[in-house]
This record gives sequence, structure tokens and C-alpha cells, in this order.
Amino acid sequence: MKRQLLDILACPACRHHPLELKETRTEGGEIEEGSLTCPRCHATYPISGGIPDMLPPQDR
Repeated sequence: MKRQLLDILACPACRHHPLELKETRTEGGEIEEGSLTCPRCHATYPISGGIPDMLPPQDR
């Protein structure tokens, strides 16, 4: 996931922007593993293989 994507992502559950990023692995300047967390509703969205899973928690 490119870091610039954070500028446009909003929480699917409550539409809050921006999300908080927690990186656990980066490669070549891109985020490969980690999570995005909404500071308003506390929903967490995992990043795996460089792809954020932006499905609301109740739909996973």
C-alpha cells in the first residue's frame, strides 16, 4: 500500500478521516503489513500483502 493512499481513505463504518496507520513491515517504501485504525469508532482494518482490507468489521 502506498503511503499516499492515507490521504483519501476513510473509515467505511463511520466515514471518519484520517485513519491511523500502524506499520509492521515495509518494503521498497510501500507498506506490506500493518493495520489502519479509526480513532472515532475504533474499527481496525488489516493490511496484508500490501492490500488494506477495508470491509467493515461486521462484514468480514
